[in-house]
Amino acid sequence: MYKKTVLVGDLQFGMYIKELDRPWIETPFAFQGFCLRTEQQLQALRKFCKHVIVDAARSERTLSAPSPTAQSTSSAATFAIRGNAGYKAQADLGREIEAASALYSRSCSALAKLTEPLEKGQASLDGGEVQGLVKGLADSVIRNPDALLLLSKVREAKAAAHARALQVSVYMMVFGRFLQREPDDIRLLGLLGLLQDLGNARVPAALLQKHERLTQEESEIIKRHVELSAHIIGITSGLPPRLAQLVLLHHERQDGTGYPRGLRGYQIGLHGSIAAICDAYEMLLAPPPYGEGQSAAEAVKLLVKERGTAFHGPLLEQFIRCMGAFPVGSEVELSSGEFGVVIGEHVSQRLKPKVMVLLDDAGKLVLSRKIIDLANEPDMRIRRTLEQGKLGFNPRQLF
Repeated sequence: MYKKTVLVGDLQFGMYIKELDRPWIETPFAFQGFCLRTEQQLQALRKFCKHVIVDAARSERTLSAPSPTAQSTSSAATFAIRGNAGYKAQADLGREIEAASALYSRSCSALAKLTEPLEKGQASLDGGEVQGLVKGLADSVIRNPDALLLLSKVREAKAAAHARALQVSVYMMVFGRFLQREPDDIRLLGLLGLLQDLGNARVPAALLQKHERLTQEESEIIKRHVELSAHIIGITSGLPPRLAQLVLLHHERQDGTGYPRGLRGYQIGLHGSIAAICDAYEMLLAPPPYGEGQSAAEAVKLLVKERGTAFHGPLLEQFIRCMGAFPVGSEVELSSGEFGVVIGEHVSQRLKPKVMVLLDDAGKLVLSRKIIDLANEPDMRIRRTLEQGKLGFNPRQLF
């Protein structure tokens, strides 16, 4: 008899399910052993099991090792990625930066105050205040997502430890808007990005800022922040009931190599898959000691290497489209010799963003608000991207 262990994500109709990875009595199946024929059976297996034993002799189809393409497909979406909200820019970028500027600074300060009790050992935070913060941020993203993307490039020095959480939150809301998710879902994504690393408040700061390679024991201590975040959120009133379960997902990986539960593919779901991509992207971009300080282009290359294994392939492709080849806030040199900052993207022309010129070709400060839309300039292109912070621009003073 030929029996084979098969991950639930790789199951196909016609396979005979001989054994489960748990006792049959803990599942809704009436019989111990059955041929997989219905979607209802498949959904039940997905809910209760990670893998099963398939009996080839009793299967109605020939078993073979799944190809890399099939594996990628099996772990891909069984959920709808795009919504139907149909957003358009509702506010001029300059006006929205003015409105969002105070909100961004207030959010940084509020985050520090909200997490201070946790660092001192108190049990929970003010859920109502967090909801209010995220609603304001989400409303700004819906009106014009580029404003917060620009503002978040200048991290608040007094709240550096919290800037990463706020940045992840902004990325997740901007991505949610790009995917045309409904406003309630954008707010949920914002809450998730803001709070999923909340448990770090209970992890020794020296470990979080350690530059040297972590020991196995230290790594396990840091990994506990995921469950700590879920616990804190679970006992905090005023937050969506499902949020505590969602914060457990941002370190899970499509191939099952993540933590804390080793979930795989469809088990991670839309929100968890978005959180994993945005969190990893920000970790690559964030300056040390909170990240790796990579360029946006290098960060994308590293993410693409793990497409379909660590990260949900179709979602990652959409995220790259959302951010563009030169994300908003990128500092660039133009082929004209001028230097500037990217202030807007064209989804259909990723190499042709809108650039506000800050220095002329002689390196002198440009006092006028000169904006070049590269989509309308066939003879001009971006020559190179600069190290973040090289031009030292202040988004609040661009418009």
